[in-house]
Amino acid sequence: MNDVTQTGVLTKHGVTRRNFLAATAAASALTAATPIWAQSSVASAKLNQSTGTSTAMDTRKLGKLHVSTLGAGTMSVSANYGPPANIAQGIAVIRAAHANGVTFFDTAEVYGPYTSEELVGEALQPIRGEVAIATKFGFNLSGDGGHPLDSRPATIKKVVEASLKRLRTDHIDLLYQHRVDPNVPIEDVAGAVKELILEGKVLHFGLSEPGAGTIRRAHAVQPVAAVQTEYSFMERDVETNGVLDVCEELGIGFVPWGPVGMGYLTARISPYAPFPSNDFRGTFDRFSEANLTANLPILALLKQFADKKEATPAQYALAWLLARKPFIVPIPGTRSLDHLTENLRATAFTLTPTELRESDIAFAALKVHGGRMNAMQMDFVDTTAA
Repeated sequence: MNDVTQTGVLTKHGVTRRNFLAATAAASALTAATPIWAQSSVASAKLNQSTGTSTAMDTRKLGKLHVSTLGAGTMSVSANYGPPANIAQGIAVIRAAHANGVTFFDTAEVYGPYTSEELVGEALQPIRGEVAIATKFGFNLSGDGGHPLDSRPATIKKVVEASLKRLRTDHIDLLYQHRVDPNVPIEDVAGAVKELILEGKVLHFGLSEPGAGTIRRAHAVQPVAAVQTEYSFMERDVETNGVLDVCEELGIGFVPWGPVGMGYLTARISPYAPFPSNDFRGTFDRFSEANLTANLPILALLKQFADKKEATPAQYALAWLLARKPFIVPIPGTRSLDHLTENLRATAFTLTPTELRESDIAFAALKVHGGRMNAMQMDFVDTTAA
């Protein structure tokens, strides 16, 4: 028989990723009635999967780019979170997201590599005029054994031409530098993107994982529309390192990747089952068995506040981000229609300042265990101060 620990979840005997959500729901610290919109059978039945005109969703601005309040990350459909979904499944989820109001889709050259852009291009081609596509450049995929980052202006322009073909479009709505290249001045990068904007091949410029000082320097050359960095209920570095502050000061939108803790905040990841070799989370310290277990009090706290809103942990985590700042647009990723429906319901309720303050006070008493990425990944994160 499984034993219940003081944190209210089951011990490792017999627990798998597949049944972990059921196990935690049965345990005292993580129990609550599941609202009707989170139940799988109902969720699938209610999801609009048409490829015609989408259901309206409120919009937000990333700089001057208007997008849906929630966007859709597409990386996990094609890469990095285990085996890729089949193409038909990926297209169905992307088109269902649009049919239910999502107009902002995020991909990158390096996802796959290339296969994510190809999937997004095929999925969105029939509705291209109704959506904004974001993609990214900056990793060296040439196989030449050189530096892993490459943001030389000539490379940027070459990458953009290839991305346009894969995306089946004549313009990219938002082009991010995926990681800041220490070998290329950010002014040169911004200048190259500015030229692409003048040519009409790119509409808006973004930066992924930049430091606050880098944002300022880039913005002085070409206005930055959006900054993308990991940000979630359990990962809050951007609140203290100046990045979120400089975005607010300069009118730059903020796009949190990993808005549900790379899946952890859904309460569906068991600490006791290993990740497959092609799931990069298995290399992250925060996703070790010890740290997944040590962070369970965060899940318990999140579910405590979610229960008050009759929401799931994932829904509360997304609503929490939306309530932080009006220029924040999370991009949860999924290959599941049920999970897509669950995510979209995060826009159905709002958190008050009092609710945010109460959750912040409670969270401050907890410790987050483990770094957010592995050492190699963190080496690519820019920490240039303002």
